[in-house]
Amino acid sequence: MSGTSELTTTDLVAALKAAAEPTRLRILLLLAGGELNVKDLTLILGQSQPRISRHLKLLVEAGLIERFREGSWVYFHISDRQAGGRLALRLVADVDPAESAVRLDRERADALKREREAAAQAFFEKHAADWDRIRALHVAEGDVEAAMRDALGGGPFQFFLDLGTGTGRALELFADRFERGLGIDVNQAMLAYARAKLKTNGCTRAQVRHGDIYALSIADMQADAIVMHQILHFLSDPSLAIREAARVLAPGGKLLIVDFAPHELEFLRTREAHERLGFSHDQISGWLKDAGLVPKLVRDLTHQPGGSEDILTVTLWLAERPDDPFSKANRDAMRASTLEEAR
Repeated sequence: MSGTSELTTTDLVAALKAAAEPTRLRILLLLAGGELNVKDLTLILGQSQPRISRHLKLLVEAGLIERFREGSWVYFHISDRQAGGRLALRLVADVDPAESAVRLDRERADALKREREAAAQAFFEKHAADWDRIRALHVAEGDVEAAMRDALGGGPFQFFLDLGTGTGRALELFADRFERGLGIDVNQAMLAYARAKLKTNGCTRAQVRHGDIYALSIADMQADAIVMHQILHFLSDPSLAIREAARVLAPGGKLLIVDFAPHELEFLRTREAHERLGFSHDQISGWLKDAGLVPKLVRDLTHQPGGSEDILTVTLWLAERPDDPFSKANRDAMRASTLEEAR
């Protein structure tokens, strides 16, 4: 079986024994689709918290899944960076997704995800017009934007993509460095605000459109530069969004992620619809590597001494997609088709 050669016989037997129990196999199937916490799994599987915690403990001990703490919450995921994770993914790949229990679990997980992201969308609709002001409540936005321009470099970029564009600020910020810019967002209120703002500010080479950050309607390897500015902490599955960004990133292209470092301001979950309380250097770098990208830069922007302790640290991660022999002419032809569809 692929993925087993790196495990000792003892570890392999322990892993297979852990995965063989029906509830634990259901947990692996769910975690293969994205990170979840104990509360999520209790709601999806309809089992008690102690029982779910016990199953998770056994799966962690068997090396099939990993855990990480974020504030007062603990999340679990499968990582193919470890032999146990690769084995887990191989095991769940052989399970028929049409099986009744598997299908129902996935439907419950999807419903939970939609519910949480709907709460975030409701927040966006309420605060679309003052979203830039809300961002400014954190580390100084001017410092963040200067660091973003420095990190991404001068370009020029033929096709610049802003995922989770919000008010379209990143399109404005890099307007002098791209030939054509496209902002994607799922929220219509944000898009309406962004369109009006871009028009008012004369950003004629940029446009925004509705789209799903998890399933972009853009062909592979098209974008020379992608920005994900303060969007990951609103997502139920940030790693999936990074993988999708990597898919559309051209060889040699750059992905810039800007988000909060880990913090413990729990009120942001309810008051500002944050799904995640920041990300560590290793966490984002690991997701970038899993997506086939090469991390190039990590930079923290912290509050000034004597300032408010509630000012959050903002981190920038820059990664590149390795170049390959793929024909530049073919890439340009595909990109031209994509940009034509965007018009």
